[in-house]
Amino acid sequence: MEKKSFTFDEIKLKLVNYCVYQDRCHAEVEQKMREFLLIEEAKDEIILYLLKENYLNEERFTRSYIRGKFYIKHWGRNKIKMHLKMKQISEKLISKCFDEIDEGDYEKMIRKIFEDYSSKQKGLQEYQKKSKTIKYLMSRGFEYEKINDTFDET
Repeated sequence: MEKKSFTFDEIKLKLVNYCVYQDRCHAEVEQKMREFLLIEEAKDEIILYLLKENYLNEERFTRSYIRGKFYIKHWGRNKIKMHLKMKQISEKLISKCFDEIDEGDYEKMIRKIFEDYSSKQKGLQEYQKKSKTIKYLMSRGFEYEKINDTFDET
């Protein structure tokens, strides 16, 4: 399929719209730029423009990503952290932004998922039910220590 060619300003506008539609990280914007045949200087100029005009903000992206994955997808910190690392977000920034998750909400979420999942386990011994539920919660990215604390409370 033939690639349509765009002017520099058209590409810049497309990337502005890409960032306005949803918060993006550097890696996503660079991936999007690969669709266009741009020289390095043009890429750098666009990135600088997006940063200067605050269309591209790594901290804002990280904070909204954490909120979305926790409050909407119900992921734990480990899974969120792993996915952010895959998006080339620094460890320091990830740690700084985890204050987006309220500790009380985090414990309530573990308890809720634990109760929901555990109640669906039929015909199993108590230890099997507990084991499966712990594995499930860990696959959702919750920390083993936090899960155990939840079990101790119930």
